[in-house]
Amino acid sequence: MIDDLDLGFDEPERGEKGRHRRGFRKRNGKSGGGRGKTFLALLMALVLLGGIGGVAFYGFDRIQNYFVTPDYDGTGTGEITVEIKNGALLADMADALVAADVVKSQKAFVEAAEANARSKNIQPGTYKLRQRMSGANAVTAMLDLKNKIVNGLTIPEGRTSFNIYKLLSEKTKIPVKDFQTAAKDPEGLGVPDWWFKRADGKKSVKSVEGFLFPDTYEIPPKSTAESILKLMVNRFLSVTGEMKFADRVQEERGGVSPYEALIVASLAQAEAGNKDDLGKVARVAYNRAYGEFFCNCLEMDVTVNYYLESIGKPTKSSKQMTAAELDDPKNPYNRKLRGMIPTPINNPGKQALEGAMDPPPGKWLYFVAIDKQGHSEFAETYEQHQRNEAKAREAGII
Repeated sequence: MIDDLDLGFDEPERGEKGRHRRGFRKRNGKSGGGRGKTFLALLMALVLLGGIGGVAFYGFDRIQNYFVTPDYDGTGTGEITVEIKNGALLADMADALVAADVVKSQKAFVEAAEANARSKNIQPGTYKLRQRMSGANAVTAMLDLKNKIVNGLTIPEGRTSFNIYKLLSEKTKIPVKDFQTAAKDPEGLGVPDWWFKRADGKKSVKSVEGFLFPDTYEIPPKSTAESILKLMVNRFLSVTGEMKFADRVQEERGGVSPYEALIVASLAQAEAGNKDDLGKVARVAYNRAYGEFFCNCLEMDVTVNYYLESIGKPTKSSKQMTAAELDDPKNPYNRKLRGMIPTPINNPGKQALEGAMDPPPGKWLYFVAIDKQGHSEFAETYEQHQRNEAKAREAGII
């Protein structure tokens, strides 16, 4: 580098007697030009050294951040609410906290959570926290139940959308009409269009029924009817996605669409008196609607009750139903309708979905409950079914 710098020194001149003498050559008739050039060279050297120092400092800072976790000190200031969604991993929680400026970095929270054996107890929900907290203090705060805003609501399996709107309205004080309005656009709530495609040639009826997954939900403050139903639809999509419900139905159910299988799951949820029988009842529904049953109809009273509830009338037991109600030609859920009904008749749980996705093999067409635990006997012929009914009468079930 020194070779490239002109520091202003000239080649020594020879005197009259050939001896060298030191000195500066005059340029442009002026003396002292070399002194200015020397100053410039020194200045450049300082700048160069400063640049190297800056790069070194920047590099050190980057390396320091790599080895030292960016974190706030203390318990923080102010107050903010943060929602932790269902299924959130530690990294997801950390992202939500960083976005709200509760912790300084994802790494700060994750490392603190991994160091705390109780962090696995952090639940989905809404938390009251402070901003600019250390990662360790944020973990401690989220493990303290007094910081969790408890506004949970459990939606039982097999409830109709009409019943769910009432439950939600009672909990949130949001009018039932708001839920009914939001439900008119199931795709707007997140149900993909392909879910409504049918393989049986029947017209698709788009309904949110079946997509409001039964679970316990934390209702965030200031929620709307639309946001709550979206939460439930999203849960349905997550569960069925993990199960690979749609893929397996298309691959294994012989031309039945995922939507038709969802309808079958709702029928099984409504008809099975015991969870052990969900798959078998689903098989009966498939056999009746798509097999060689005498009418290729479902002949299930639960479809009639769904229609009664949809028009604002009270539901009834089978014995209470009149012949006109059982076979009302205006009822699109008529028990003698050929093939599969238009929509699900409730919102089935995971086990009912599994039963419809992968029912046990069998040619059953009939079933009847035979004990007080709700277990059913299944039959391929009407004669076998009559014998099972006799067992049920002896047990005092029917």
